[in-house]
Amino acid sequence: MKAINEIVAALPEPSSTDLTDPSLAAGAAGLALFCAYLSRAGMDDDENATQFLSKAIRTISSEPMRPSLYVGFAGIAWVAAHLHEQLFDSDDEDPNAAIDSALIDYLSVSPWEDDYDLISGLAGIGVYALERLPRPSAIKCLELIVDRLDEKAEHNEDGITWLTHAHLLPKHQREQCPNGYYNLGLAHGLPGLIALLGQVCAAGVAVEKAQALLNGAVTWILRQRQTTKAHSTFSHWINPNDPERDDCRLAWCYGDAGVSVSLLLAARCMKQAEWEREALKIARRAARRKLEDTGVVDACLCHGAAGLGHIFNRLFQASGEKVFRDAARSWFERTLNFRRPNEGFGGFLVYRVTQAADEPSWEAEPGILEGAAGIALALLAASTPIEPAWDRMLLVSPHNQTRKTKTSCQSR
Repeated sequence: MKAINEIVAALPEPSSTDLTDPSLAAGAAGLALFCAYLSRAGMDDDENATQFLSKAIRTISSEPMRPSLYVGFAGIAWVAAHLHEQLFDSDDEDPNAAIDSALIDYLSVSPWEDDYDLISGLAGIGVYALERLPRPSAIKCLELIVDRLDEKAEHNEDGITWLTHAHLLPKHQREQCPNGYYNLGLAHGLPGLIALLGQVCAAGVAVEKAQALLNGAVTWILRQRQTTKAHSTFSHWINPNDPERDDCRLAWCYGDAGVSVSLLLAARCMKQAEWEREALKIARRAARRKLEDTGVVDACLCHGAAGLGHIFNRLFQASGEKVFRDAARSWFERTLNFRRPNEGFGGFLVYRVTQAADEPSWEAEPGILEGAAGIALALLAASTPIEPAWDRMLLVSPHNQTRKTKTSCQSR
């Protein structure tokens, strides 16, 4: 709790002029989410969460924003939906109705030329729509997402997958993969779609089409397992022009931990015992991986020790297996060992590697995805009985509306 309290003390106030980012990933919306969970644990009241969220919402109407989950208006709206019962009067007018309408228009564009992933694309918007179920507008969004995925799906002898086109890649990746790539990370690739489609099917939306895509995607991802003596079961991505595979780090965003938890989520949604066995097999190997082979250099949720601690904690809660409990404890211990007194936010810094900079750097980051607030959320989940439903945004846990929504798609 000491580490959590020190992070809380170091974070900016809602009124701070230094906090200009409104996003879920790094800004005011993410801090609203954090403060709301502090309130549930009796460590804050709802006022800070309300003020942070209000600050983020004001940005939607005053600045142009992409409709993405992590850096766009869908993420701010997701926080508003997730915290609605806690922060808003039940008699208030639906604050997200206009967002739903804008997303329906956006998702109706065909052919789809934008991202499909969790961070920036269709999977992330799907996370928002799941949070809005059982509203008709949320069902419509999910139906459109399935339509767009169906249009862009590639069917081959391994199953079904989706290409990330070169124009969507950052410059350094575009140089490596001039014809695009098949991404194997939960944050940017196919595992995010597996976790999403499992929940879409379980919610009873577009079941026939979504289940066909899901079955093909699971078949495809399992056939991408490395047969060499690599430390990782899966590589970062697959370059269609180069058969070489890399040894992927261990993280939520990329690597075996993210793949396993997304596959387990889909398996539980679909009651697929074989998928669950495969997911746990991948997760056990990840849990036993030697620290020096993981590529973990900081504590954040996205690619650091706290994210792994949280995933293995969730895997232990789901399975009861000691190997996941031990891994969670080890990664949370590692998280605390990354603290640097009097630096960053509560002693935590994020390790940044950018193509623009000559050298990597350590930076102070308050936010959820790569910053101190996300680390504190993971520590809070490990040390209190508060259900960490916030990790729906990570596609680590299912939305509670699964198998409740009835649509005409079920009877086709």
